[in-house]
Amino acid sequence: MIAIDVIDIVGTFVFALSGVMVAVEHKFDFFGTIILAFVTAVGGGTLRDILIGATPVSWMGSEVLIYVILVTIPLAYLFLNFLKKLRRTMFIFDTIGIGMFTILGLEKSLEIGLSPIIAVMMGVVSAVFGGVIRDVLSNEVPLIFRKEIYAFACFFGALVYLIMEYFYPIKELNMFVSILVVIAIRVLSIKNKWSIPFNPISRK
Repeated sequence: MIAIDVIDIVGTFVFALSGVMVAVEHKFDFFGTIILAFVTAVGGGTLRDILIGATPVSWMGSEVLIYVILVTIPLAYLFLNFLKKLRRTMFIFDTIGIGMFTILGLEKSLEIGLSPIIAVMMGVVSAVFGGVIRDVLSNEVPLIFRKEIYAFACFFGALVYLIMEYFYPIKELNMFVSILVVIAIRVLSIKNKWSIPFNPISRK
């Protein structure tokens, strides 16, 4: 499906860009930057494919995604000064990525016959675990473990997609709307400082 391919390519680009910017911020060398861009872009999808038994994993079946990552890295360095000026809003790249990969992972899981509940879980895994690996390698607490609304936005967007598919099965439209829902929740949560409370039994 053309829509799926486009989502995969654009999502890979924005996640790779996110990885590059984190690598630059932490002063990684060029090789380290390549590694961080790569795991950010394909880490979640790789884990998803392993869990659902879709092997070889997606990026091994097509060199296009590798080329996308390798092109993104020099482009990010070329426009580095411009991107640094946008540093406060750089989270939008990560946000677009999680929106796209949520629906990509969800749809791929549904296509192989998994239940909607499992498909939603795989959508979230696909969206957030590239960022988890990125944050661990850069010695940061992953966003999924903080109070910020992150995985919840993916979960809610996936539910919206399932509901729309049930009542109004126009796949491309439903994908677009669901991705926008994920992005909107994430952006609004940052703007309005919405958060998920800490565990009430945790030490204050």
